[in-house]
Amino acid sequence: MATHKDITRNFIEQIWNNQQYDYADQFLHTDFKDHSLPGHFPQGKEGTLQWIQQTGQSFEHFTHIEEIVSEDGKVMMKIRMELKHIGTWRDIAPTGFSIATIGYRYFKLKEGKILEHWALIDGNSIESQLKSSTHGCKIQE
Repeated sequence: MATHKDITRNFIEQIWNNQQYDYADQFLHTDFKDHSLPGHFPQGKEGTLQWIQQTGQSFEHFTHIEEIVSEDGKVMMKIRMELKHIGTWRDIAPTGFSIATIGYRYFKLKEGKILEHWALIDGNSIESQLKSSTHGCKIQE
């Protein structure tokens, strides 16, 4: 039987890292709610998949799980995201730069599936890295 750690690890690997969206129902409870989505996205499965797909238009992304703890149907993970900037994000044109940021994901599980999700990803760090990498040193003539 899969542990809660296994379920959330596999969710990150199959859905986020490999974009195997057909497997979403294997991981997400029918009452799933994503508390971390921007307000204009639906908070259920459809909104989460839309968010992952939209993120993929701005970045080639890969999530590494650095630490994970689980207790009483809850899982907390510290993650590191490797991002390659391939599309416009926060009005920043694609740079092609590879950057990284850290974050945290918190899951509640029920009946062997993810019932709720919260995320804290350092978007300001992403923005700062992209802006820093595009400005560089300029020589005046």
